[in-house]
Amino acid sequence: MAQTPLFPISAFILPSSPSPQPNSEDKNEIVHVAAAGSSLPLKSHHDALTRYTAHKAAGHKGHTGLQREVDEVRSLVAQSWAVHRDDIGFVSSVAEGVSILVESLEWKEGDTVYVDRDEFPSVVAPFAVRGQRSGGVAPTVLYGSEAFDGVDTGSAEAELEKKVNSSTRLIAVSYVSYSNGARVDLAAYRRAADRVGAILVVDYTQAAGYLPIEASVADFAFSASFKFLLGTTGAAIAFWNRARQPEWTPATAGLYSLGNIIPDWEGGERIKTRDTALCFSRGNPSHLSIYLLREGLEFLRRWEVTEIEEHVQVLTTELWRRLDSEGIRSSTPREKSKHGANITVYCKGATEIVNQMSAAGILAWNGYGRVRFSFHGHNCMKDVGRIMEVFPVLWRQWNAPAKSAL
Repeated sequence: MAQTPLFPISAFILPSSPSPQPNSEDKNEIVHVAAAGSSLPLKSHHDALTRYTAHKAAGHKGHTGLQREVDEVRSLVAQSWAVHRDDIGFVSSVAEGVSILVESLEWKEGDTVYVDRDEFPSVVAPFAVRGQRSGGVAPTVLYGSEAFDGVDTGSAEAELEKKVNSSTRLIAVSYVSYSNGARVDLAAYRRAADRVGAILVVDYTQAAGYLPIEASVADFAFSASFKFLLGTTGAAIAFWNRARQPEWTPATAGLYSLGNIIPDWEGGERIKTRDTALCFSRGNPSHLSIYLLREGLEFLRRWEVTEIEEHVQVLTTELWRRLDSEGIRSSTPREKSKHGANITVYCKGATEIVNQMSAAGILAWNGYGRVRFSFHGHNCMKDVGRIMEVFPVLWRQWNAPAKSAL
């Protein structure tokens, strides 16, 4: 399985090839295993730009076309996330979406927020920075006690049981970790939230595009679109579960989130925002980014998401196995049910290793002291082989066991 790419590589814009490598069977081919950082762009993005500029140039009638595109993309997201279109809106980033939530809640003394210790900064920072400001009430952020280190100890549910209590106002979690690739049991987080009446916020950034998403488990959810969804920066998906949180409203607004209706500012009536997730966009959403996202969504729906998941995880499990056989320990859980599309290795020299792999035509991701390989449908088993030609040699240069002194 996965002997050939699931996606046609001809659909993507590829970077320039590096100088041929003498020890590689595929001397002029790029291996892109960095979708968790930023995916390959689609050639059809050019079509999206043409369509957008045509609408933008068409005056008032063209503006109607812009909004129609927004609604059609919302429908595509809603279909893939198994929710209603009115529950889908857009923000500029996950960080903005979480920040809007932080601003909207009336915090009380003693309120806490629970996050995993290695949670993505865009999920944690809005709460943590709010707590540093003087004046007003801010929640205390509680963290899971230890990061996943490649051995499943079942500690996640124990941590939820230990630290989620009557003071917990909100739980925030990534479905798949950016740090180590571990996939959490969202049902356990939902149970913990329901036990104390807390809000559950989920970041699907490292999962949307290759894993089945049932967003209704969350009260609110977000996802960047420039990774596995094959979009770009500028527009992130926002989900508001109106069935679970029917009374929620944002604390601030703009013309777009008011539904393009100018209220009677001095009339004394309550100013209302849209009753759909479009209220997340105070001003116009990033229309061009949404046009580009549409190309990614339309491309991905040519396959069942379970087909993409299976293809990707044949590659992740094989890379994990081969690394292990070389004595290289991954911080990602081995079982495919407990990880996503990423295999990570924390090691010395991560920056230098990733740079040297890039020179050899293998584009992985660096940062936070680890090397991250992420697979998508355009990858195949040959890419795993290319990684194993280059990475173990570089890893040993930086992580060879110290010689014992005699």
